[in-house]
Amino acid sequence: MKLITWNVQWCRGVDGRVDSARIVAEAKALADFDVLCLQEVADNFPDPRLAGNTAADQFAALASLLPGFAAVAGIAVDHPAEDGGRRRFGNLVLSRLPVRQAYRHLLPSPVDPGVNGMPRVAVEAVVAAPFGDVRVITTHLEYYSPKQRAAQVEALRAIYAEGCGHARAGTIVDTSGGPFHTFLRPAATIVTGDFNLEPDDPLHERMGAPLGEETPPLFDAWELTHPGMAHPGTFKVYEKEIPGEPELHCDFIFVSGGLRARVAGVRVDRETQASDHQPVILTLG
Repeated sequence: MKLITWNVQWCRGVDGRVDSARIVAEAKALADFDVLCLQEVADNFPDPRLAGNTAADQFAALASLLPGFAAVAGIAVDHPAEDGGRRRFGNLVLSRLPVRQAYRHLLPSPVDPGVNGMPRVAVEAVVAAPFGDVRVITTHLEYYSPKQRAAQVEALRAIYAEGCGHARAGTIVDTSGGPFHTFLRPAATIVTGDFNLEPDDPLHERMGAPLGEETPPLFDAWELTHPGMAHPGTFKVYEKEIPGEPELHCDFIFVSGGLRARVAGVRVDRETQASDHQPVILTLG
Protein backbone atom coordinates (compact mmCIF):
# COMPACT_ATOMS: atom_id res chain seq x y z
CA MET A 1 0.00 0.00 0.00
CA LYS A 2 1.32 3.43 -0.96
CA LEU A 3 0.02 6.69 0.49
CA ILE A 4 0.84 10.31 -0.22
CA THR A 5 -0.03 13.18 2.10
CA TRP A 6 0.24 16.71 0.76
CA ASN A 7 -0.88 20.19 1.74
CA VAL A 8 -1.66 21.52 -1.75
CA GLN A 9 -2.38 25.20 -0.89
CA TRP A 10 -5.61 25.24 -2.94
CA CYS A 11 -3.58 23.68 -5.79
CA ARG A 12 -1.43 26.81 -6.03
CA GLY A 13 2.19 26.38 -6.98
CA VAL A 14 5.21 28.47 -6.08
CA ASP A 15 4.76 30.08 -9.52
CA GLY A 16 1.35 31.39 -8.39
CA ARG A 17 -0.59 29.20 -10.82
CA VAL A 18 -3.60 27.29 -9.49
CA ASP A 19 -3.89 23.93 -11.26
CA SER A 20 -5.67 20.85 -9.92
CA ALA A 21 -4.47 18.73 -12.84
CA ARG A 22 -0.84 19.58 -12.05
CA ILE A 23 -1.30 18.36 -8.47
CA VAL A 24 -2.61 14.99 -9.64
CA ALA A 25 0.07 14.66 -12.32
CA GLU A 26 2.84 15.44 -9.82
CA ALA A 27 1.39 12.95 -7.32
CA LYS A 28 1.27 10.24 -9.99
CA ALA A 29 4.89 10.95 -10.88
CA LEU A 30 5.90 10.48 -7.25
CA ALA A 31 4.30 7.07 -6.71
CA ASP A 32 1.69 4.64 -7.93
CA PHE A 33 -0.35 5.64 -4.91
CA ASP A 34 -3.34 3.80 -3.48
CA VAL A 35 -4.41 6.66 -1.20
CA LEU A 36 -3.91 10.39 -1.65
CA CYS A 37 -4.49 12.63 1.40
CA LEU A 38 -4.79 16.32 0.57
CA GLN A 39 -5.10 19.37 2.79
CA GLU A 40 -6.18 22.91 1.86
CA VAL A 41 -8.68 22.01 -0.84
CA ALA A 42 -11.04 24.86 -1.78
CA ASP A 43 -14.46 25.40 -3.33
CA ASN A 44 -15.77 28.83 -4.35
CA PHE A 45 -12.93 30.88 -2.86
CA PRO A 46 -11.88 33.06 -5.82
CA ASP A 47 -9.08 35.59 -5.66
CA PRO A 48 -8.57 37.76 -3.58
CA ARG A 49 -9.99 35.41 -0.93
CA LEU A 50 -7.37 32.83 -1.91
CA ALA A 51 -4.53 34.19 -4.04
CA GLY A 52 -4.72 33.27 -7.71
CA ASN A 53 -7.74 31.04 -7.22
CA THR A 54 -10.99 30.76 -9.17
CA ALA A 55 -14.41 29.79 -7.85
CA ALA A 56 -13.85 26.19 -8.99
CA ASP A 57 -14.92 23.27 -6.80
CA GLN A 58 -11.55 21.59 -6.28
CA PHE A 59 -13.09 18.68 -4.36
CA ALA A 60 -15.01 17.73 -7.52
CA ALA A 61 -12.17 18.61 -9.89
CA LEU A 62 -9.59 16.48 -8.09
CA ALA A 63 -12.00 13.54 -7.84
CA SER A 64 -12.75 13.74 -11.58
CA LEU A 65 -9.03 13.53 -12.35
CA LEU A 66 -8.79 10.17 -10.56
CA PRO A 67 -11.54 7.99 -12.01
CA GLY A 68 -11.93 4.78 -10.06
CA PHE A 69 -10.92 6.46 -6.80
CA ALA A 70 -13.40 7.03 -4.01
CA ALA A 71 -13.42 10.64 -2.80
CA VAL A 72 -14.04 11.40 0.89
CA ALA A 73 -14.20 15.12 1.63
CA GLY A 74 -13.82 16.65 5.07
CA ILE A 75 -15.20 20.17 5.05
CA ALA A 76 -13.87 22.39 7.83
CA VAL A 77 -14.90 25.84 6.63
CA ASP A 78 -18.44 26.21 5.26
CA HIS A 79 -19.91 29.69 5.02
CA PRO A 80 -22.11 31.73 2.67
CA ALA A 81 -20.84 33.41 -0.48
CA GLU A 82 -22.13 36.62 -2.03
CA ASP A 83 -23.52 34.65 -5.00
CA GLY A 84 -25.90 32.73 -2.73
CA GLY A 85 -23.75 29.60 -2.75
CA ARG A 86 -21.35 28.29 -0.15
CA ARG A 87 -17.61 28.61 0.31
CA ARG A 88 -15.91 25.40 1.47
CA PHE A 89 -12.36 24.57 2.55
CA GLY A 90 -10.89 21.42 4.03
CA ASN A 91 -9.29 18.06 3.41
CA LEU A 92 -9.79 15.28 0.87
CA VAL A 93 -8.96 11.56 0.87
CA LEU A 94 -8.89 9.84 -2.53
CA SER A 95 -8.62 6.04 -2.46
CA ARG A 96 -8.53 3.40 -5.17
CA LEU A 97 -8.83 0.85 -2.38
CA PRO A 98 -12.45 0.16 -1.38
CA VAL A 99 -13.67 2.50 1.36
CA ARG A 100 -15.63 0.62 4.03
CA GLN A 101 -16.85 3.61 6.01
CA ALA A 102 -16.05 7.31 6.25
CA TYR A 103 -16.09 9.60 9.27
CA ARG A 104 -15.71 13.36 9.69
CA HIS A 105 -14.39 14.58 13.03
CA LEU A 106 -14.77 18.27 13.88
CA LEU A 107 -11.72 19.23 15.93
CA PRO A 108 -12.00 21.51 18.96
CA SER A 109 -11.27 25.23 18.72
CA PRO A 110 -11.35 26.57 22.28
CA VAL A 111 -11.73 30.33 22.36
CA ASP A 112 -8.42 32.19 22.07
CA PRO A 113 -9.33 35.89 22.07
CA GLY A 114 -7.65 38.03 19.44
CA VAL A 115 -5.95 35.10 17.69
CA ASN A 116 -6.79 34.37 14.06
CA GLY A 117 -7.92 30.88 13.05
CA MET A 118 -10.42 28.72 11.23
CA PRO A 119 -12.43 25.55 11.95
CA ARG A 120 -10.42 22.35 11.62
CA VAL A 121 -11.50 18.80 10.80
CA ALA A 122 -10.04 15.30 10.55
CA VAL A 123 -11.47 13.16 7.77
CA GLU A 124 -11.26 9.38 8.14
CA ALA A 125 -11.63 6.66 5.52
CA VAL A 126 -11.47 2.98 6.45
CA VAL A 127 -9.81 1.43 3.38
CA ALA A 128 -9.46 -2.22 2.41
CA ALA A 129 -5.69 -2.68 2.04
CA PRO A 130 -4.30 -5.96 0.69
CA PHE A 131 -3.27 -6.98 4.23
CA GLY A 132 -6.50 -5.87 5.94
CA ASP A 133 -8.56 -2.80 6.69
CA VAL A 134 -6.79 0.41 7.72
CA ARG A 135 -8.12 3.66 9.14
CA VAL A 136 -6.64 6.58 7.18
CA ILE A 137 -7.13 9.89 8.98
CA THR A 138 -5.91 13.15 7.48
CA THR A 139 -6.01 16.57 9.06
CA HIS A 140 -4.68 20.13 9.09
CA LEU A 141 -4.18 21.60 12.54
CA GLU A 142 -4.45 25.24 13.58
CA TYR A 143 -1.61 27.50 12.43
CA TYR A 144 -1.98 30.57 14.65
CA SER A 145 -3.24 29.38 18.03
CA PRO A 146 -1.02 27.05 20.10
CA LYS A 147 -3.94 26.63 22.50
CA GLN A 148 -6.22 25.33 19.77
CA ARG A 149 -3.48 23.21 18.21
CA ALA A 150 -2.85 21.50 21.55
CA ALA A 151 -6.57 20.76 21.95
CA GLN A 152 -6.65 19.33 18.44
CA VAL A 153 -3.72 16.99 19.15
CA GLU A 154 -5.62 15.68 22.17
CA ALA A 155 -8.69 15.19 19.99
CA LEU A 156 -6.71 13.21 17.42
CA ARG A 157 -5.40 10.96 20.17
CA ALA A 158 -8.94 10.44 21.44
CA ILE A 159 -10.25 9.69 17.93
CA TYR A 160 -7.51 7.11 17.46
CA ALA A 161 -8.14 5.53 20.88
CA GLU A 162 -11.89 5.41 20.34
CA GLY A 163 -11.41 3.48 17.10
CA CYS A 164 -9.06 1.07 18.85
CA GLY A 165 -11.78 0.45 21.42
CA HIS A 166 -14.21 -0.44 18.66
CA ALA A 167 -11.58 -2.72 17.10
CA ARG A 168 -11.13 -4.55 20.43
CA ALA A 169 -14.73 -4.94 21.48
CA GLY A 170 -16.94 -4.03 18.55
CA THR A 171 -19.50 -6.58 17.36
CA ILE A 172 -21.71 -6.80 14.30
CA VAL A 173 -25.20 -5.90 15.47
CA ASP A 174 -26.96 -4.82 12.28
CA THR A 175 -26.51 -6.07 8.70
CA SER A 176 -29.63 -4.45 7.23
CA GLY A 177 -27.81 -2.09 4.89
CA GLY A 178 -29.60 0.82 6.54
CA PRO A 179 -28.05 3.68 8.50
CA PHE A 180 -27.59 1.43 11.57
CA HIS A 181 -25.56 -1.12 9.54
CA THR A 182 -22.48 -2.16 11.56
CA PHE A 183 -19.07 -1.56 10.05
CA LEU A 184 -16.28 -2.83 12.28
CA ARG A 185 -13.33 -0.48 12.70
CA PRO A 186 -9.79 -1.86 12.47
CA ALA A 187 -6.98 -1.21 14.93
CA ALA A 188 -4.53 -0.44 12.10
CA THR A 189 -4.43 3.35 11.75
CA ILE A 190 -2.54 6.02 9.81
CA VAL A 191 -2.79 9.66 10.90
CA THR A 192 -1.42 12.12 8.33
CA GLY A 193 -1.41 15.76 7.50
CA ASP A 194 -0.07 19.22 8.18
CA PHE A 195 0.25 19.47 11.96
CA ASN A 196 1.68 23.02 11.95
CA LEU A 197 4.29 22.07 14.53
CA GLU A 198 7.94 21.10 14.48
CA PRO A 199 9.44 17.68 15.36
CA ASP A 200 10.90 19.12 18.58
CA ASP A 201 7.56 20.61 19.66
CA PRO A 202 6.21 18.83 22.77
CA LEU A 203 2.99 18.25 20.84
CA HIS A 204 4.86 15.99 18.42
CA GLU A 205 6.00 13.87 21.35
CA ARG A 206 2.46 14.01 22.71
CA MET A 207 1.10 12.39 19.54
CA GLY A 208 3.15 9.30 20.42
CA ALA A 209 2.54 9.34 24.16
CA PRO A 210 1.02 6.24 25.84
CA LEU A 211 -2.73 5.82 25.61
CA GLY A 212 -3.25 3.03 28.12
CA GLU A 213 -2.45 -0.66 28.26
CA GLU A 214 -5.08 -1.66 25.69
CA THR A 215 -4.23 0.96 23.05
CA PRO A 216 -0.83 0.85 21.34
CA PRO A 217 0.79 4.27 20.85
CA LEU A 218 1.27 6.04 17.56
CA PHE A 219 4.72 6.20 15.94
CA ASP A 220 6.21 8.78 13.59
CA ALA A 221 6.82 6.77 10.40
CA TRP A 222 9.83 8.91 9.41
CA GLU A 223 11.54 8.15 12.70
CA LEU A 224 10.84 4.45 12.29
CA THR A 225 12.60 4.32 8.93
CA HIS A 226 15.26 7.01 9.48
CA PRO A 227 16.32 6.70 13.13
CA GLY A 228 18.49 9.57 14.22
CA MET A 229 17.94 11.52 10.99
CA ALA A 230 16.27 14.90 11.08
CA HIS A 231 12.95 15.37 9.33
CA PRO A 232 13.41 17.07 5.95
CA GLY A 233 11.75 20.43 5.48
CA THR A 234 8.23 20.22 4.09
CA PHE A 235 7.12 23.88 4.20
CA LYS A 236 8.73 27.15 3.12
CA VAL A 237 11.29 25.22 1.11
CA TYR A 238 10.77 27.30 -2.04
CA GLU A 239 8.04 29.80 -1.15
CA LYS A 240 9.04 32.24 1.59
CA GLU A 241 6.81 34.80 3.28
CA ILE A 242 9.96 36.57 4.49
CA PRO A 243 13.19 36.33 2.45
CA GLY A 244 15.63 33.89 4.02
CA GLU A 245 13.23 32.47 6.58
CA PRO A 246 14.00 28.87 7.61
CA GLU A 247 12.31 25.77 6.29
CA LEU A 248 9.66 24.18 8.48
CA HIS A 249 9.07 20.48 9.13
CA CYS A 250 5.37 20.15 9.88
CA ASP A 251 3.94 17.40 7.65
CA PHE A 252 3.92 14.02 9.36
CA ILE A 253 2.68 10.44 9.05
CA PHE A 254 1.95 8.56 12.26
CA VAL A 255 1.17 4.84 12.29
CA SER A 256 -0.34 2.62 14.96
CA GLY A 257 1.75 0.00 16.72
CA GLY A 258 0.40 -2.87 14.64
CA LEU A 259 1.61 -1.23 11.42
CA ARG A 260 5.19 -0.62 12.58
CA ALA A 261 6.51 -3.79 10.98
CA ARG A 262 4.82 -2.91 7.68
CA VAL A 263 6.46 0.49 7.25
CA ALA A 264 8.79 -0.21 4.34
CA GLY A 265 9.68 3.38 3.49
CA VAL A 266 8.96 7.06 4.03
CA ARG A 267 10.32 9.85 1.90
CA VAL A 268 9.78 13.55 1.38
CA ASP A 269 9.83 14.82 -2.19
CA ARG A 270 12.03 17.91 -2.23
CA GLU A 271 11.67 18.71 -5.93
CA THR A 272 8.08 19.61 -6.69
CA GLN A 273 7.02 23.24 -6.54
CA ALA A 274 3.34 22.62 -7.28
CA SER A 275 2.48 23.77 -3.73
CA ASP A 276 4.15 25.64 -0.88
CA HIS A 277 4.45 22.28 0.94
CA GLN A 278 6.35 19.15 -0.06
CA PRO A 279 4.53 15.80 -0.29
CA VAL A 280 5.38 12.85 1.99
CA ILE A 281 5.17 9.30 0.64
CA LEU A 282 4.58 6.22 2.79
CA THR A 283 5.03 2.63 1.63
CA LEU A 284 3.59 -0.26 3.65
CA GLY A 285 4.63 -3.82 2.91
